Amino acid sequence: MNRLLVLVRHGQSEWNLNNVFTGWKDPALTEKGIAEARAAGQRLAARGFAFDRAFTSKLVRAQHTLKLILGELGAKDLPVTEDIALNERDYGQLAGLNKDDARRRWGEEQVWIWRRSYDVRPPGGESLKDTVARVLPYYIRTILPAVLDGESVIVAAHGNSLRSLMMVLDGMTQETIPTMEVFTGVPIIYRLKANSLVESKEVLSA
Repeated sequence: MNRLLVLVRHGQSEWNLNNVFTGWKDPALTEKGIAEARAAGQRLAARGFAFDRAFTSKLVRAQHTLKLILGELGAKDLPVTEDIALNERDYGQLAGLNKDDARRRWGEEQVWIWRRSYDVRPPGGESLKDTVARVLPYYIRTILPAVLDGESVIVAAHGNSLRSLMMVLDGMTQETIPTMEVFTGVPIIYRLKANSLVESKEVLSA
């Protein structure tokens, strides 16, 4: 059995480019982001990967990234499930603000705590702990059973929703998760054991 799970963060968005907190806002991909998504699909195709199921969030940047990847794989008709559970962390009142402006307003340390701590919420938003609380049950209920049944699954989502999954897959803790970076348009390839633990992991960078 393959038990293949591939995670991909969306390509660069317009707000990534402009250093803006995005969260549940819905900016489009930049030209670089489109190129990143296509390149991810090309690297997967070059390795002979094919998928049975695909999952993504309700946000356009992740959906567009997945569409471009599947196009490079010749799999435009692959069934795709979209769910709000895979959305990016909600940054609340920070969404739409330039990160440097936020630092000037609230201070470097406070903004770092909002961005990288595990359980501190930004004003009106979600902590990473909150994000884990919605992503992980969806993964266990919907994505993991498909993988354990031997299906090859790709998930196109966001930095923090994927960090939420990787925290569990990689056995990271509340103390170590702040150091994890998930780069745009870079497939992360997991093969799982029958007991759902990770057998192998590979980052398919350029």
